[in-house]
Amino acid sequence: MTEFIPANSLFIPLPSPFPMKRGGELIDARMAYETWGSLNADASNAVLVCHALSGNHHVAGYTDAADQEGTLGWWDNLVGPGKPLDTNKFFVVGVNNLGGCYGSSGPNTVNQKTGKLYGADFPVVTVEDWVNSQARLADHLGVQSWAAVVGGSLGGMQALQWTLSYPERLQHAVIVASAPKLTAQNIAFNEVARQAILKIGRAHV
Repeated sequence: MTEFIPANSLFIPLPSPFPMKRGGELIDARMAYETWGSLNADASNAVLVCHALSGNHHVAGYTDAADQEGTLGWWDNLVGPGKPLDTNKFFVVGVNNLGGCYGSSGPNTVNQKTGKLYGADFPVVTVEDWVNSQARLADHLGVQSWAAVVGGSLGGMQALQWTLSYPERLQHAVIVASAPKLTAQNIAFNEVARQAILKIGRAHV
């Protein structure tokens, strides 16, 4: 599987090793992100947008911004001048979570310990891992406290986790179509999907 990395992607290295909540660690891991607008002098206008399960960090605009071509950001109707997340006022940050296939370390990344792609051996990733890595991004950007952390679905669960893990580092949380826990039925459906993904992943190793 070939990674798709949006043209305007930026990257930061994570602390190495980067420990994972459910065990294991990542060596020389990196995160991809993208920004819109400008950070103000006291870094108080930064908004983090967290993506859902299959999303990425390309939140707004075209991947080929110069020619207005390519893929349009998945929340383009909400991010931009005069839009709800007004980039004339806010510095908006979109991040690609660990385990994604859009530039951040994931199954398509070479495991530095083996010299081979992680594949299905990539450590289990939790919402806490994502939020911890996003906190390192905030440090990199000089953001002590987000004006808001925003997300829908699994992105909303990340926003919720921010309020638990780093309550002093955000002013607001905008949680859309999310919940703090799932029903047994929902967990069962997710397990079916998880096993299908694992089966496909092992078949391509």
